[in-house]
Amino acid sequence: MNTVNNNSTKSLTKKQEEVLEFIKDCIECQGMPPTLDEIRRQLNVSSINGIRDHLRALERKGAIELLSGVSRGIRLVDRGDDSAGLPIIGRVAAGSPILAEQHVEKQCQLNTTLFSRDPDYLLRVVGTSMIDAGIVEGDLLAVHKTAEAREGQIVIARVNDEVTVKRFHREGHMAYLLAENKDFEPIEVDLRREHLAIEGVVVGVVREF
Repeated sequence: MNTVNNNSTKSLTKKQEEVLEFIKDCIECQGMPPTLDEIRRQLNVSSINGIRDHLRALERKGAIELLSGVSRGIRLVDRGDDSAGLPIIGRVAAGSPILAEQHVEKQCQLNTTLFSRDPDYLLRVVGTSMIDAGIVEGDLLAVHKTAEAREGQIVIARVNDEVTVKRFHREGHMAYLLAENKDFEPIEVDLRREHLAIEGVVVGVVREF
């Protein structure tokens, strides 16, 4: 994850500073970043394209990160203070993207240096299939967004439009999504006939008290 330095902060234009402050206010007050249209109305401008230009400039200068294909896909970059936030994703409906707006419960401020890799979002666990790996229902999984997984990693996988959290194993054209609970059978995927998409790998577990 990039870090904003003093030089990049000073290089922001007045309009970019207004956009950034509005994003921060929305995350603090609403628990989620604003939509493009909300930013447009706040700045009282007519063009969404102008807002996109400001956001791209803020991303280039290291102030935010943009998540493609997401209505509220704006994330503050960790600047060594409490401003960074990760979206908490609730139950994911079959066929819809992980980071679809309707799944975002709120933003959670975390010290991302606690994790083995930079997480992109937090996914709330439903079910007990991974309890022997220390993952229980209600936990938040810190997920690094990637389409690739190594042998033995715990992954967020989509199989035929159903999303699951399992340990990844592959043998030739067969992929196996292994539960960490003896009461659950492995999910077997024949890659010649079925579609398996890796949405991300789990880099940490957050337990709320």
